[in-house]
Amino acid sequence: MNTAPSTAPDDSRLPTGWRWAPAWVLAYVAFWPASRVSEAILSLGAIAALLILIKARFRGGARLLSHPAWALTTALFFAYWLPQLVSALDAFDSTAAIRKTLAGLRYLPFLWLVAIAVATANGRRKVFSGIAIIIGIWSLDLWMQGLSEGRVNFLYGMLDGLYQMIRGQPMCAGEALRGFDRHNGVFGPCNPVLGVVLASFSPFVLLAAARRMGTVGWGMAAVIIGMAVFWAGSRASWLSYALVLLFTGWQVLGWKKLLGCAVVGVVAGALLLVSPLSNQRLERTVLLLQGDAAGVDTALSGRMRIWGAARCMVEAHPINGVGVRGFRHAWDDCDPARQEACADGDCASIPAPEWGEGPALHAHQLLLEILSETGFIGLVLWLAGAALAWRAWRFADAPARERARPAMLALAVSVFPLNTHLAFYSSFWGAVFLLLVALYAGSLLSWDKK
Repeated sequence: MNTAPSTAPDDSRLPTGWRWAPAWVLAYVAFWPASRVSEAILSLGAIAALLILIKARFRGGARLLSHPAWALTTALFFAYWLPQLVSALDAFDSTAAIRKTLAGLRYLPFLWLVAIAVATANGRRKVFSGIAIIIGIWSLDLWMQGLSEGRVNFLYGMLDGLYQMIRGQPMCAGEALRGFDRHNGVFGPCNPVLGVVLASFSPFVLLAAARRMGTVGWGMAAVIIGMAVFWAGSRASWLSYALVLLFTGWQVLGWKKLLGCAVVGVVAGALLLVSPLSNQRLERTVLLLQGDAAGVDTALSGRMRIWGAARCMVEAHPINGVGVRGFRHAWDDCDPARQEACADGDCASIPAPEWGEGPALHAHQLLLEILSETGFIGLVLWLAGAALAWRAWRFADAPARERARPAMLALAVSVFPLNTHLAFYSSFWGAVFLLLVALYAGSLLSWDKK
């Protein structure tokens, strides 16, 4: 009889210093609407994780993560970070770019912390269930805002009131409020990302509801989050959420019932278009059907102009790009509207962009962002990371895939290339993306089989 002790980590057997990891991850997610607080939680968590590992001289790592999980988490981080380092060498402000790149190393110990948090069945249950609860609360809060036509914003009101007590000023005011055409719940009008967050993290809610209540639970969760995503008004989130419904519905309902639900969804979308709940984003999307370039660019909020500038930057800096977050600095030289106006000898008549004043800040599309800001070197490194992530999934057994499915699907829809995206090298969405990477690697390659 084999009496060798199991090497699979259990919460009761983890070193005491690591048992707080799930709570730390959930605190980080819960405070996303307060960006400075969440950033502090991330940095402190990274420092604490690194100090604990240094104190232990990095021994006993197998009690925390499997060797493949350590390797995959680290490799995926460097597939993201190394393009930033290479692009910083001749960026617009290389000193600032290198300083920011080195500061980005703090994400690595935080990714280890996140992966450790979901490496056990109990830790994974806490983190995945906690994320589902947070997303559910934010969705219901957005329902209140949507049904009240923006008059009620409960969670943001609480957060803003606390902020005013501490700082003596509102979280969002002045120029940031102009032209805001969507509901954004707890994130408020200064950071319109809630729709994308809800869509990307909806697999945690939908799959949890399906496990507990079957098709009824999945359907209820799909409607609750779906209307919240609609009210958030981000068309990128609509597409991401449609992909989530497609894959989770296929698993829960099967193809025939899913097809029926899709027909109902199309009818509901048509009714929303002509209902009082319709919004500017939905109406502008109809312009895509006009077929002309001006209508398409208007429907895409100026994305055609941005993508044209991104192609120009790729042609001008094909090796390592213009530098991470350097899109705004290279904008004037590559703005297609400026080039066309100046070619006609009238540089003073450059049309205003669809988004208002100022340069575009990023490419709004993953592949163009990578190519324009980090060049083909960056693209190769990102593709290498994607290949590693896919290889790990391909060779994982069925129980491993099942326990990692929410994180995998959330990660997949977040990087779906036929969509528009937030900036993957911004402080917010970059950290969210890396969180999903660590959740995926830690859950897929954990020791336990539950």
